[in-house]
Amino acid sequence: MARQKSDDPQIKPFKGPAGGWGSVRSLAEILPRERIHPEVLRELSRQNKPDGFACVSRAWAKPADHHPAEFCEEGAKATAWELTSLRTTPAFFAEHTLGELRSWRDYDLEQQGRLTHPLRYDPDTDRYVGCSWTEAFDEIGSVLAALPPKSVVFYSSGRTSLEASYMYGLMARMYGNQNLPDSSNMCHESTSVGLKAAIGVPVGTTQLSDFDACDTIFFFGQNVGSNAPRMLHDLRRCRKRGVEIVTFNPLKERGLERFTDPQNPIEMATLKETAISTQYHQVKAGGDIAAMMGIAKFLVEWNDQAVANAQPPVLDLDFIKAHTNGFGAFVSAVRAASWDDIERESGLPRAELEVSARIYAKGEAVMAMYGMGLTQHVKGVENVRMLVNLLLLRGNIGKPGAGPTPVRGHSNVQGQRTVGITEKTELVPVARLEEQYGFTAPREKGLDTVESCRGVIDGSVKAFVALGGNFLRAVPETTAMEEAWPRLDLSVQIATKLNRNHLFPGKVTYLLPCLGRIEEDVQASGPQAVSVEDSTSCIHGSRGKATPASQHLLSEPAIVAELAKRILPDNPKVNWDAWVADYGTIRDAIEQTYPAIFPAFNKRLFTPGGFWKGNKAAERIWLTPSKKAEFLVPEGLSATGFADAAGRFRLITLRSNDQFNTTIYGYHDRFRGVKGTRDVLFMNVADIALAGLSEGQIVALESDAGDGKTRRREGLIVTPYDIPRGCLGAYYPECNVLMPVEHHAEESHVPAAKSVPVRIAV
Repeated sequence: MARQKSDDPQIKPFKGPAGGWGSVRSLAEILPRERIHPEVLRELSRQNKPDGFACVSRAWAKPADHHPAEFCEEGAKATAWELTSLRTTPAFFAEHTLGELRSWRDYDLEQQGRLTHPLRYDPDTDRYVGCSWTEAFDEIGSVLAALPPKSVVFYSSGRTSLEASYMYGLMARMYGNQNLPDSSNMCHESTSVGLKAAIGVPVGTTQLSDFDACDTIFFFGQNVGSNAPRMLHDLRRCRKRGVEIVTFNPLKERGLERFTDPQNPIEMATLKETAISTQYHQVKAGGDIAAMMGIAKFLVEWNDQAVANAQPPVLDLDFIKAHTNGFGAFVSAVRAASWDDIERESGLPRAELEVSARIYAKGEAVMAMYGMGLTQHVKGVENVRMLVNLLLLRGNIGKPGAGPTPVRGHSNVQGQRTVGITEKTELVPVARLEEQYGFTAPREKGLDTVESCRGVIDGSVKAFVALGGNFLRAVPETTAMEEAWPRLDLSVQIATKLNRNHLFPGKVTYLLPCLGRIEEDVQASGPQAVSVEDSTSCIHGSRGKATPASQHLLSEPAIVAELAKRILPDNPKVNWDAWVADYGTIRDAIEQTYPAIFPAFNKRLFTPGGFWKGNKAAERIWLTPSKKAEFLVPEGLSATGFADAAGRFRLITLRSNDQFNTTIYGYHDRFRGVKGTRDVLFMNVADIALAGLSEGQIVALESDAGDGKTRRREGLIVTPYDIPRGCLGAYYPECNVLMPVEHHAEESHVPAAKSVPVRIAV
């Protein structure tokens, strides 16, 4: 397919709601563009339903009592993207060198369609050429066998199934390392670290049923309209019964303002909207700790007054006494925090925080939902712990309708960690794996995403095997990473479509095309099913039925098995071929490794609504050293990790509603009124005036990290937007070039993409 030109950039405010006719028109645009066939419409009717397939993008929960169309605008785009009729064959690469393709946009690369054949990079012609699967596996195996295991990274994207993830993690450990970074390292690892320390589990405690039991929802740093649109049905249902929804987010996001249900004929016909947030507070980027501290300060002061006047306490003192540790130190920190500091760091007036605190104090069952607006800061882990502090003050964990609810993005990013995709020994039952498979597992911590980037740049990482994803485009330090990648001895990319990472070959490079989740996967025992875990810790079966894009594709489990057979010695306890022949045997193995999580795994695979893996904190059983939930005092009120200075801005990297992670579906960010471009810099009007700029002016951003390195992003259009003073917004992944690899969350190493220090250059 020929490259498509961008439309002339058009930037004007969007006045409509999330959902509604805008969603319908958006789908009407993308479906013909992907040259869909009738099979796509059939598959959309099966999406996120029992005995259907799990959405290949969003991880939001899949209800047992489903809607007629259980997909959102973004999920439908992902399905059309995967089932496109467009194809990228070896003939395409005969016409284009990788050097030429590096000048193409991300959208144009993926829009060429599905990869059809295994490919080997030919350095003499700077092109990919077709090869056999045997040739690919043999050479990959030969290179890996000659390398020190600690120098090899095994990355996986968040859409990889539980079955393939389990095999992949086992293969890496049997090979000799735990270098298993994944998408979680880039987004919600701050959740895993923060919640684990505070309440003893690394995931949220709520389920879909809690939406029917809550009376209040607090929202922090999550754009539901673009990143989890199916949740809007749950939020709409809550608003219809009077649930208060209080939102803290730097930008006004349309999905958190108002929503028209595309599946409600009356709303569509009458253009009726449901207001989602009852309060909307535009907190500064990195100001959430301060905002939550302000709410906590009101609660503590009101509780003091109530106790002094012999009135019922505002805090749940019985819960605090029975179930928590560290309350005294936390309350001392709350009392010591000054309102001047709270207002300055949050960007919110005391009066606004008081209104929020009154709503929180009135709520009997409060859910706290959040996304990467909390996790992707230098103090991202402290953000998560502060949210837990707020919930603990009134006993809002471990009862119906209450608890922390991190909204995961990728479709199985949480599940991968459950079955062993992690660099951390303590998160994996290594002793059980050793007994089960008769090998000695490594105990040394492996490389996470940030450490893998360091290793690629300094040369200590020699090989990179990617089970999906677009690692080079997703990570920080874009320029240095792209310059270092060709020094790798081996780069293996397992993928469905061409992306930018594939254009930077190592000394030996293979591009291996795999089946997509929606396609029928037939093995020796017949058609196969796989499984995923959603944001609420429910496990779902997924069965593809679409015709594969090419007869030359292999499934992810089959590719992992062939790699394992090349790089591992024979082991009578691991029959890779038998696992590929029948994925049910992989699930039996998973059940043996994780008996408490996956009892009767195969029997429960297609349970409507999924089966819950359980959560001890939801039962008020705290798996912390103290056996209690922990109040943890933040070190300060700002999560940015850097000080404000004249001319320094806090850059928030954003996703449009026409993309999923690094996948760009088009150039129309409907909710922000941007069409035909992604080269946009969203600025507060007062900041534009103060900087002497004008609307539509073309500027650059420069990194202000203070490390002496030059990082620059050119060609951004100054665009007035409702965003807090001192904050800027621009699109991810294009602005990753501005982010140092060392600008990451403490403890979790999540890239701090929601507050990057930058300056504007004219």
